Amino acid sequence: QVQLVESGGGLVQAGGSLRLSCAASGRTFSGYLMGWFRQAPGKEREFVAAIRWSTGSTYYADSVKGRCTASRDNAKNTVYLQMSSLKAEDTAVYYCAAHMAGWRTPVDAREYNYWGQGTQVTVSS
Repeated sequence: QVQLVESGGGLVQAGGSLRLSCAASGRTFSGYLMGWFRQAPGKEREFVAAIRWSTGSTYYADSVKGRCTASRDNAKNTVYLQMSSLKAEDTAVYYCAAHMAGWRTPVDAREYNYWGQGTQVTVSS
């Protein structure tokens, strides 16, 4: 019912910035929590940030707090992840995801219902 498409990834030098976008379509999203996850080779998918459509409330993993900002444009059905002060350890495929259940803010990827295909972020040392 929901389609998510990420964009904005690429190659960036350490200390640089990127803004990732996730365009959502297929239905309304007023009750959804939108999450950002990342997955590096050989590692499990890791929670990065989340934002609630209705309120704009944001949540961040400790690993990125202070360096990432999640935002949304409800009129465009698009969420963003602004990333700055990037480090080599931020290199991963970044995914957006949608969670439909209640007021919880899960950090477990298995609790999200819809996923995009991901966009590669590579940070060079």
